[in-house]
Amino acid sequence: MFTGIVKDIGTIGAAARRNGGLRLRVQHAGSEAFSGLSVDESVSVNGACQTVVSVADGWFEVDTVEETLLKTTLGSLCSGAPVNLERALRPMDRLGGHFVLGHVDCVGVVKEVRELGYSREIWISYPEEFSACMVSAGSVAIDGISLTVARLGEASFAVAVIPYTFRHTTISALAAGSRVNLEFDILGKYVARQFSLSIASPSQVSRLDEAWLRENGF
Repeated sequence: MFTGIVKDIGTIGAAARRNGGLRLRVQHAGSEAFSGLSVDESVSVNGACQTVVSVADGWFEVDTVEETLLKTTLGSLCSGAPVNLERALRPMDRLGGHFVLGHVDCVGVVKEVRELGYSREIWISYPEEFSACMVSAGSVAIDGISLTVARLGEASFAVAVIPYTFRHTTISALAAGSRVNLEFDILGKYVARQFSLSIASPSQVSRLDEAWLRENGF
């Protein structure tokens, strides 16, 4: 699990196809956030949870499987491409963003980037089937960055990006037509799922209350 607070911008050192999958070598700046990284750890690479399979000073490697390649933009990464990096959340860490699983839901497309003086507003379109997961002022992860939905449109949404986030993540490279990994808020997805089941089976009343959450391990 992650928080969507990017700790480093890495660079793809190599990308090699392997039996339908992809071996990515990710170079990082050797910051404090990535000291002691080891094999079998989870790392968010542009919002996709990946398992470290090899590690050395200044770089690590992950194997990206077919399912991940189908649902994310990782398959389009090539040598030299910048990527947002975050290590898995520890129980004692501050939760600066929101709960991000690293399970990308779909790929969105940047429609427009507007400069608004101090900040920037970015409009992103996404498959309409995910509209129920979007809430104004809710959370969304864009390439692994935790951001707040500022406005909603027709199968699209806008986020406001502060200068710090713009400078310290790959969001500064986005332009109209850019493809991005999107992960919608896990809480919103659970609510949308329960609601859809209650509509499909009206005889079974959806019971999303405190007792239901306890029974199901929340």
